[in-house]
Amino acid sequence: METYITYRITTKSTRVEFDLPEYSVRRRYQDFDWLRNKLEESQPTHLIPPLPEKFVVKGVVDRFSEEFVETRRKALDKFLKRITDHPVLSFNEHFNVFLTAKDLNAYKRQGMALLSRVGESVKHVTGGYKLRSRPLEFAAIGDYLDTFALKLGTIDRIAQRIIKEEIEYLVELREYGPVYSTWSALEGELAEPLEGVSACIGNCSTALEELTDDMTEDFLPVLREYILYSDSMKSVLKKRDQVQAEYEAKLEAVALRKEDRPKVPADVEKCQDRMECFNADLKADMERWQSNKRQDFRQLLMGMADKNIQYYEKCLMAWESIIPLLQEKPEAK
Repeated sequence: METYITYRITTKSTRVEFDLPEYSVRRRYQDFDWLRNKLEESQPTHLIPPLPEKFVVKGVVDRFSEEFVETRRKALDKFLKRITDHPVLSFNEHFNVFLTAKDLNAYKRQGMALLSRVGESVKHVTGGYKLRSRPLEFAAIGDYLDTFALKLGTIDRIAQRIIKEEIEYLVELREYGPVYSTWSALEGELAEPLEGVSACIGNCSTALEELTDDMTEDFLPVLREYILYSDSMKSVLKKRDQVQAEYEAKLEAVALRKEDRPKVPADVEKCQDRMECFNADLKADMERWQSNKRQDFRQLLMGMADKNIQYYEKCLMAWESIIPLLQEKPEAK
C-alpha cells in the first residue's frame, strides 16, 4: 500500500478562464513535478521556478516527519506563488488544470496536449548545431550565473558546518547546566547561586536552539532555492543558444546558395523570430529574477541579523540576571 503526503491548495481568482471563483484541490509532490515539466515544455523561452529537492530537505531523512513536511510545504507554496506572479506562466493552461482539476491523473492520461507541441519544436533542436559565440549580454549572464551559484554553494556548505557546530555546542550546554544544579545539592551557602548559573545556561541553550532552527528553516532553504534557480536559468540560456546556433546554420546555408535563392526562406525567418522571442523573454525573466533576488536576500540577511542580535541579547540578559544573586552574600563569606 503506497503512502504519501498530499497538500491542500486553495485558489481564489476573478479571471475569466476560471469557471468558479474558488477551488480547493489536493496535490502530492509528483503532481508539482508534472506541472513544472509541462511548463518547461509549453513555455521553453521562460524561466520556470525550481522545485525543492525531492529527497533532501534540510538534511531530514524521514519524509513523513513534521519538520520535513512543513519545510516542503513552504517551498511548494513559494513555487506556486512564483508562477502566479509571472505575467505569462500564470495564464498557462496546465497551471489552470493543476489548480482546478479534481482528478489530475485523468488529465495526465490524456497524453500529449496541443500546448506541449510548442515545447517540442525546441526539443528537436539538438546539439547538431554548434554555436559560434554568445552575444556579450548573454555571455555576461552565463558568467554571472556560474559565479553566483559558486558563491551560494560555498555559503551553504559553511552555514551547514556552523549549524552542525551549534548543535554540538547545544548538546554540551545541555549537559553542562545540570552539573551546577547537582553540585548545588552538596553546597549549603552556594546552592542558590549555583542553581542560578544552571538556569542561566538553560536559558542560553534555549536561545541557541531557536537560532539554529531559524538558520535551518529560514536561511538554508532560500540559499538552496536560488542555487536551483541558477540551474534553471542556465537551462533556458542553453536552449536560447541552441536556437541561435540553428539560425546561424540556416543563415549560412542560405548564403552559400544565395545566387539560386535570393530571398530568405520562410523557415529561416521563423527561426530568427524564435531566437528574438527567446532573447526578449530571457532578458525580461532575468530582470524579474534579479528584482526578486534583491528583495529576498534583503529580507533574508536582515532576518539573520535580527535573529543573531536576539540570541546574544537573550544570553546577555540571562547572565546579567544572576549578577545580583552572586553579589547578595556578604563580602566576608
